[in-house]
Amino acid sequence: MKADVQVAVIGGGIVGASVLYWLAKMGWTDSVLLERRELTSGSTWHAAGNTTYFGPYPKMTALFAGSIRTYLQAEQESGQSVGFHQTGSLRLAATERELELFHVYASRYSELGIPFHIRSPEEVAKLHPFIDISPIFGAAHTPTDGHVDPTGATNALAQAARQLGASIERHCPVGGISPASGRWVLETPNGRVTAQNVVVATSFWAREMLAPLGLNLPLYPAQHHEIITQSLPQVAALETELPAMRDSWVSCNVRQERDGLLIGIYEKEPEFWALDGIPPDFKEELLPPNIDRLMPHLERLMERMPLFADAGIKVANNGPFCMTPDGLPVVGPVPEMDGLWLATGFNVGIGTGGGSAEILARWMTTGQPPQGLDAIHADRFGNDMDRGAALKSIRDVYARGYQLPESI
Repeated sequence: MKADVQVAVIGGGIVGASVLYWLAKMGWTDSVLLERRELTSGSTWHAAGNTTYFGPYPKMTALFAGSIRTYLQAEQESGQSVGFHQTGSLRLAATERELELFHVYASRYSELGIPFHIRSPEEVAKLHPFIDISPIFGAAHTPTDGHVDPTGATNALAQAARQLGASIERHCPVGGISPASGRWVLETPNGRVTAQNVVVATSFWAREMLAPLGLNLPLYPAQHHEIITQSLPQVAALETELPAMRDSWVSCNVRQERDGLLIGIYEKEPEFWALDGIPPDFKEELLPPNIDRLMPHLERLMERMPLFADAGIKVANNGPFCMTPDGLPVVGPVPEMDGLWLATGFNVGIGTGGGSAEILARWMTTGQPPQGLDAIHADRFGNDMDRGAALKSIRDVYARGYQLPESI
């Protein structure tokens, strides 16, 4: 194992692997990724893999676009499939106001070079025959996005980074981080690692990991349910894969999973997990599901997509993922701690991880912060937000689900 490096990346999920990859692409190959278990062991392994282009803020949309580009680029360089399904996606307009906002966004997508169409309800029905279009006002259609296999994408990034000269150490948990003579010292069971720069990409572990340094990161694990249905003959009979659907009224996303459906729910009454500390032996595990809590959303989905009413539930996954008080990731340098960088707080790590990693790697290698991305900077919360205030904000953000801002 490398004992003295330019960069140590802690965390082997989609974000950490993306950071290692982009640093190596930009010439910083004297880098090592340290993963406590296996690659994807955090929240990446149970992610749905959705990669959307839709977003109300152009800079964040650029991160979505950068993520898809990153995964496909790593696939080409490594030979490892990322399992990209270019199904496109539909963001339903449940209100007239949402449809108006879609028209506002259209010019921005043109500037970004991303195909973006506003579809009438009748056009929505042709693209997705199982949606009840009678209550909707239309949809925003981004035909070139879709979803990836999270494990395949992570391994493609890891393999491409290795080919460039970076290294990866699995089963190598970091037990402590401390500054020493202008560098950082990481304690691991496999020996001490000294690094000029450290990138913490450990999702909901980051809060506890950095607390001994006096940092108070408002990052907490929230429970998130995904449901996979049994096979449906109507879906199996399709000649092409359904576009993903996102709906603020139901507060869910739905995409095709083989011959069934995969549904991600954003609950109005979200629950947290392990607020007093992540269990030290927690690994690739899920939490007990609570279908009763989901029923108001599932009942609405039956109205929006009557096909779902006939679907049997095959799997109900409840997994923790990391949330911040504003729902956006935490990316960039830690103030007054030279060489310590954050890439954490991702609740849509697959969707924005690759693009965020490119931004961070460019920041690290050039010393120039990105323009117009203050919303994700690591210093935006300060260091004095108490837990109650952070949890209240996270609940509010989670409960809003896919609701769009009234002004942008």
